[in-house]
Amino acid sequence: MQQYRIATIPGDGIGGEVVTPATAVLDRVAAHHGFALSYDEFDWSCERFAHTGAMMPEDGLDRIRHHDAVLLGAVGWPGVPDHVSLWGLLIPIRREFHQYVNLRPITVLEGVPSPVTGALPGEVDFVVVRENNEGEYSREGGRFDRGTPRERAVQESVFTRRGVERVLEYGFDLAERRGGRLTSATKSNGIVHTMPFWDELVAERAALHPDVVWDQEHIDALAAKVVLEPARFDVIVASNLFGDILSDLAAAVAGGIGIAPSANLNPEREYPSMFEPVHGSAPDIAGRGVANPLGALWSASMMLDHLGHPEAGRQMMDAVRAVLAEGRVRTRDLGGEAGTDEFTSEVLRRLP
Repeated sequence: MQQYRIATIPGDGIGGEVVTPATAVLDRVAAHHGFALSYDEFDWSCERFAHTGAMMPEDGLDRIRHHDAVLLGAVGWPGVPDHVSLWGLLIPIRREFHQYVNLRPITVLEGVPSPVTGALPGEVDFVVVRENNEGEYSREGGRFDRGTPRERAVQESVFTRRGVERVLEYGFDLAERRGGRLTSATKSNGIVHTMPFWDELVAERAALHPDVVWDQEHIDALAAKVVLEPARFDVIVASNLFGDILSDLAAAVAGGIGIAPSANLNPEREYPSMFEPVHGSAPDIAGRGVANPLGALWSASMMLDHLGHPEAGRQMMDAVRAVLAEGRVRTRDLGGEAGTDEFTSEVLRRLP
């Protein structure tokens, strides 16, 4: 029997509350499809930072380097600045393991009404491909002349040909496998160096994919069109900052950021990829048993796809979709009364 070793990082708040349902459903599906998953849990979190001064140990990356994948719950807690938790855990994992594609599927599911009129199940189904390792999120720059009238902050964006080309190639390849359409997010009318460079590389890459119909949109106009015309999109590829903002906006169009999944991919599979819901640690509901595990379940199904078991991933999401479509068992964020365990049990009931 094929076995996979998964590093689980429950993290903070509701992180552990949604990772547990994900592993339970993963185990059921894996058993049905003839493979197995084992889990190594790591306590890396803001709580650990409060006790040790570090989000993870110095050799943390080496501890998970040889796992097949990483399943993350959520990171962040009041009292620990967000830049500390992010740069102390998530970004080192993403960058050390060359997880340069952040993949965010955006789908309006039956039974999860969109707040946007006209955004209907079966019509809104696209993917945001976000560059995940460089761009606007770099360490280049600094704070100068602190505490003086001359104080200034400089933040440098870093776009490399290799970094942009590889995420564009992933996006165009994905578009070829999906609906054959790609939209590039840009802002070359206002950002005069990095964005024209991005646009040039998009055009170069597009020439290698003649079967993909592509266009480019300035990010401000694109944000409006994602709300007004979400059904027109298939694959959207964007830089780190633009992709970050746009994917959360698009998740809201699909019914809420609380149900949204994500994958941080190393497409070459030289390093483990990381899968995580994007809802955050939600301190206000942590420990109450009411967290919606849908984002974690969806992320876990994406992990199965990446591990080479798309049928298992599809079966997992089919069960989730069936529960949502029936509408009898809903978590509170979706207008129901069910808790985390009740929703998970209903998903498990629909699996062999």
